[in-house]
Amino acid sequence: MLPYNSSCLSTEVSDFILNCFVRSPSWQHWLSLPLSILFLVAMGANAVLLITIQLEASLHEPMYYLLGLLSLLDIVLCLTVIPKVLAIFWFDLRSISFSACFLQMFIMNNFLPMESCTFLAMAYDRYVAICNPTIITDQFVAKAVLFILARNTFLTAPIPILSARLHYCGKNIIENCICANLSVSKLSCDNVALNKIYQLIVAWTLLGSDLVLIFISYILILRAILRLKAKGAAAKALSTCGSHFILILFFSTILLVFVFTHMAKKKVSPDIPILLNVLHHVIPAALNPIVYGVRTQEIKEGIRKLLRR
Repeated sequence: MLPYNSSCLSTEVSDFILNCFVRSPSWQHWLSLPLSILFLVAMGANAVLLITIQLEASLHEPMYYLLGLLSLLDIVLCLTVIPKVLAIFWFDLRSISFSACFLQMFIMNNFLPMESCTFLAMAYDRYVAICNPTIITDQFVAKAVLFILARNTFLTAPIPILSARLHYCGKNIIENCICANLSVSKLSCDNVALNKIYQLIVAWTLLGSDLVLIFISYILILRAILRLKAKGAAAKALSTCGSHFILILFFSTILLVFVFTHMAKKKVSPDIPILLNVLHHVIPAALNPIVYGVRTQEIKEGIRKLLRR
């Protein structure tokens, strides 16, 4: 553990206060209703998609298993972040316990890279489905899921652990809507350089490598599609891959905007990165099942059967 700073007060904090949009408090009023609607859409759409995949035998294929994993990750991320944000917006319930704050931090830092890794597995699945469909089996999906869980848990778990080991003995007001690592750790009396360096390395290693590999995969997918000679095969492959690529593009775009806005925080309001961080936990979750439901014929048919039941 890092050495205790003697200048700290003797009593350490037991909870934190989340202070959203310090410079733009009016944002809470006009964000509360749209955010509530997005949250309900995300929960409902992902639940319908998971139930459809579970009940419809024709969707028991590797691609849809990975899509189900993505929906599950979206649900957990939404439930971890958005209800607390809405409680602040609607009822001014800003307090969060020490343990709940670091649990939220762990889930956010763990599940976001899991999503990008799932997108990577889906891109690989689409490439192999075009070139050699026999490779992708249920066993491959099971191994991919284990890899996603193990890689991201092992590399991201130290982020909340390092922050939780710090001494928090003075100010307990987090200038954020969520327990982001850097927003929390800067309240500590200790040196937080290790926290910042580790998070930066892990974020760029995991998310950066995933995004690069995803776009390389789609370049190879496009090349493979252009070589297809069967009538209608190229159009069908483009339609299926198009759904994936739309979601990946949106996921990466909003993430990159958040990163660059955070880096340029001296030139923009500090509330902008906070807003983008909150929206990133709900907008992709709401869009993912809708895009697949609209663009994938098999899922549309499965949902129709589910509704008829």
